[in-house]
This record gives sequence, structure tokens and C-alpha cells, in this order.
Amino acid sequence: MDCRDCSAIEPVEDEGEIRFKPCTFVLASALRASGVEFTGVKNTGMITYASREALFELLRLLELLQKQAGTSLRLCISGRSGRMTAERWVSLEQLEIRFANDNLISIISNHDFTSHMQPIVNFAEEIIGFELLLRPLPEGSAFQPYELFEIARQTGFHSFLDRAARISAIETSARLLPRGIKRFVNFLPSSIYNPNFCLTHTFETIARLNQDPEDFVFEVVETEKISNMNHLQAIFAEYRRQGMRVALDDVGAGYSTVEVMSSLQPDYVKIDRNLISYCDQDERKQNTIRDIMSRAGSFGASVLAEGIERREEFQYCRDIGIELAQGYLFGKPLDKPPADFGFSA
Repeated sequence: MDCRDCSAIEPVEDEGEIRFKPCTFVLASALRASGVEFTGVKNTGMITYASREALFELLRLLELLQKQAGTSLRLCISGRSGRMTAERWVSLEQLEIRFANDNLISIISNHDFTSHMQPIVNFAEEIIGFELLLRPLPEGSAFQPYELFEIARQTGFHSFLDRAARISAIETSARLLPRGIKRFVNFLPSSIYNPNFCLTHTFETIARLNQDPEDFVFEVVETEKISNMNHLQAIFAEYRRQGMRVALDDVGAGYSTVEVMSSLQPDYVKIDRNLISYCDQDERKQNTIRDIMSRAGSFGASVLAEGIERREEFQYCRDIGIELAQGYLFGKPLDKPPADFGFSA
């Protein structure tokens, strides 16, 4: 699935049809031997089902026959109502994960989530912006954001979820924040296949809500190694072309290495919380933080220290010249700005 067909996630209906490909001679013969009625056209087979139980039985049979035939099937399930807006061809493995996590898929498909805001402060501890973070609805089903994105990735819906989360963040910030306040919005580069097309909905939402593009900072959050630096640079370029800024998250840990930072040259560099934790007492961490600051300074990026929970950490970061900070010391993610923010939302 790519961003061109992520407008909706249709529920699996109790009656419908399964299409599968490739419909090889070996697989067709095995289906007939199992007593399954099907039709086949141009290497694609089609089997009807009359209940969810029958659907699950067919999927178990296809999984068995797939192994016996030594092939890898792709399937498309459509209901009798004809409501499906786009063909979604997925693997048996993806379907298995989807059915095993039906509650999370329902949260994704129904947009049963909202965005909370965590403050970002400057040297004087004045709030200059917020990071928008995906959270459950107050009366909705509970979930862990990482778990939700992981299930979306495994089932082919991560582009849909990532786009929906971006739009939720933009809408929340438009409703609750005044102009001039930065809004840091996460995005997964692996969900954006073509920046010119996949980001259209994001830019249209900002324009529709009459928001200032300069208030937005789009922040790379990636759990997989960035294998195509040119692709990510193209995404950065498209955001900047639209008048927005870009940030690299978790620098100094995992896949967000200092080398990646130097190659991408983001407008904001967010130092990983594990480096910041007790940095006032750890010389090794201090050396790494200073190296990141030096490299970020070479291309004019603003540096932000993440995960600050202790006053001593903030004082150390401030003393060495880090401009911005974020963490529980200044506020947890909330569904509205703090009461002392200076305006009523």
C-alpha cells in the first residue's frame, strides 16, 4: 500500500470474496482437491465466503497450500456491499497480524486518537513551541503510540496512520495555539513515497486552517535505519519549499547518528534524552553533546535538549549554550496548553 490509496481502511465484512495471486496450476489443483470452488482469470483466483468463520477457514487453507506450493500469495478481500474505495493487496502474514490486532486496526481506521502537546522552552524557560504527540481519546480505547505505529507498519497501514497523525497534530495546534508558536509535528520518512504527492494533504490542511507555514517544524521520527539519504533530503526540501522547517529527533542514539545529522543538516537538532539524562554528572555524555553542538553550529541549526527531568540537567545544557529544552521538568504532554501559558484556548 502506498500513500495514493490510504484514504480509508475498510472493515472486513461478513460476506464477500477473496482474490489471490498468483493462481498457479499447483495451487489451483490443490484447491480443487480440497473441494473449494473458485474462479480464475489471468493468474488471479477468486473465492466467495459467506461468514467470517468461513473466511478464516479459507485463509488457514490458503496458508497451508501456500507453504506446500512454495509460493508467496497476495490477497485482496472485498465485501458484498461494494464500499471498498481501493484495492488492497496484502500478504497472508499481514492479514494474520491484522486480525490478531483488530482493536488497534479499528483505532487506526476510525481515527480514534487525538494529539497532546508538550512544551518546548528557551533559556528563560519561556514556552516557544510545543511538540504534538499522538494519544488515545479521553473516553477511547487505550494504546501505546509505538505499538499502534508498529501494527500499522506490519499490516501496511503506516502511511495512512502517519498522515492521519500529522493532520490531527495540525488541527489540534490550529484550535489551541496562537500564531507565532512553533508546532513540532512528527513524521515517518518511510511513509512518504513521493514528497510532491504524499505531503499534499499536510500542506492543504495548513492552508485550509489559515495557519502560518513558518510556525511548523516537521520532525523525523524513524525506527528504521535511514537507507536512502537522498529520499529524506528530498522530503526536507519539499517541507522547506513550502515555508516550513525540519528537525532530526533523537540525535546521538540509534539510527539518528551524528553523521546522519551532518548529512541532512536539519534546522533543529534534538539531542536524545538518554544523552541528556544526568549529563551534568557524566563527562562522556558531555563530550558527545559538545560534539553534536559543534557540528550543528557548523550549518546553523538550533539545538534542543530532550527529556530534561532534573533542574541540574537544564542548568548544564543552558551553561554550555543549548538554546532550547523539552521534558517533564517543564511539562508533560497535555490535551491543552498549561493554564499559565498566557492565553485561554
